[in-house]
Amino acid sequence: MMRIDAVWLALGASDLRGGIDSLLALVLRAFAGGAQPHHAYVFANRRADRLKVLVYDGVGMWLCTRRLQAASFAWPREGAGTLALTREQLEWLVMGLRWQRIARAQPSPITVI
Repeated sequence: MMRIDAVWLALGASDLRGGIDSLLALVLRAFAGGAQPHHAYVFANRRADRLKVLVYDGVGMWLCTRRLQAASFAWPREGAGTLALTREQLEWLVMGLRWQRIARAQPSPITVI
């Protein structure tokens, strides 16, 4: 499977109607160096009931989607800034759980913006 060393959240709402190219354009605007190998970039729509994850594995791009039918993801609504998540918090986010309730005193944080 894919190795993911860092996960970056695009805070606020993103337009998820496009595919890899439109999401990659958002990554290129946000990061001057472009997409980094083994990094994942996570986007949510306005209602936060859909996520798209763009992963660069060093050779090509992967696009993963997740949709909740009767709920929404606990998505940060801030427009900009940085945020650190642990691996467990990221797993909770993807499952639609309130990841903010997990203690932050765990080792190996994933940097998220």
